[in-house]
Amino acid sequence: MTKTILITGASSGLGKATACFFAHEGWNVVATMRRPEEERELVQLPNVLVTRLDVQDRISIVTAIEAAIARFGRIDVLLNNAGFGLFGLFEATPPEKVAEQFNINIFGVMDVMRAILPHFRQNKGGLLLNISSGAGVFTLPMLSLYCASKFALEGFIEALSYELASQNIAVKLIEPGGIANTKFEQRSGAEAVQNATIPDYDRFVAHTNAVFEGLREVRQATEKDVAKVIYQAATDGISRNQNTPHEAHPSFTGLMGS
Repeated sequence: MTKTILITGASSGLGKATACFFAHEGWNVVATMRRPEEERELVQLPNVLVTRLDVQDRISIVTAIEAAIARFGRIDVLLNNAGFGLFGLFEATPPEKVAEQFNINIFGVMDVMRAILPHFRQNKGGLLLNISSGAGVFTLPMLSLYCASKFALEGFIEALSYELASQNIAVKLIEPGGIANTKFEQRSGAEAVQNATIPDYDRFVAHTNAVFEGLREVRQATEKDVAKVIYQAATDGISRNQNTPHEAHPSFTGLMGS
């Protein structure tokens, strides 16, 4: 039976690359995004359903899951990919942007999971894949809020894995390092430009920006490289849930430092 994956944040970048990769491997793909009417490529693929899902809109989450089940019969894998990273000084970041960082990267993930778990339990199993980051393992300057959201994600996923092991639902984290050719950085840069500047930090900011620029020049991983790792995580047959309860940790698949 052909398997089905639902991907959040599939309009561009890693989400879109993963949707294309799985579709070309013969999977049914539910490519969700905030503005599906703007998608041109994925709608041309016969085994892809493009539909609206905004992780900050719970009604859209439920509607997307229902549409996926109506089209393909069931969902086997969820990829929590939607997210963004605030880049800039914590002190200069407005509280509403701090809230948005956590609403999308943490609470949005929780809401999508909560909505799909009854379906997985009904199917007696499922797989939850979650895009984390190297910044969920180690910290980086000017990314304090993004790091905080990914550290929170990692703690949540690890603890949740114990609960879901009892329901034959596997949980895995994918931790990419720097990825070339992604719109993720474009949004982070745009967010940083909107923030106020604080002159006392100017020297620190200039030095930090120079370090990040040097790191960008040595990146080699692409969105397709990560999509391949995600596909491996979905098809390797490895589930910690097959072990004893005290060993039921989430699986970690990495491109750390790429």
